[in-house]
Amino acid sequence: MDDQDQDLVDVDPHDPGDGPLPIFRWKQAGRTNLATRRQLRDMGLRPGGQEPVARIECRGGQRFAWLYRIDLAKPKLPMTLAKEAALDKAMAARQTCPGPCGRRYFHCLPLKTLGMCLECHDGTPADPATYSAPPGQASCRLRSDGLSALQAGTT
Repeated sequence: MDDQDQDLVDVDPHDPGDGPLPIFRWKQAGRTNLATRRQLRDMGLRPGGQEPVARIECRGGQRFAWLYRIDLAKPKLPMTLAKEAALDKAMAARQTCPGPCGRRYFHCLPLKTLGMCLECHDGTPADPATYSAPPGQASCRLRSDGLSALQAGTT
């Protein structure tokens, strides 16, 4: 049993430590062949499975970002219809009011705190430019008699 304990090493996974990675301060990385994930994305690239090779810190070390080699980065994967549909479905869950109005807004709703849009919560009127009509409410459906549904007063 003692032989097994000698092979164990106590490691804290939350301790960044100094480690073998170089640490640059804000604006000290210079014109190296390194970029953050966001910079790679702006160049149309992604890390592509490579491990970070350095770290850049700002705000006295309170904030940091990993740096990746640009020459090992791979092109971003194109957006497919399936990915686009999945993202739209996820955003619809955050933007659609589960309350009686059922509107889909162009911004995320405070569903964790209020559980619905402001209009349903406390009656604050919503600007019509901030939402789209809920499904099933067409703006102008023609009936068999030639009148639109809105002109006839029915939905």
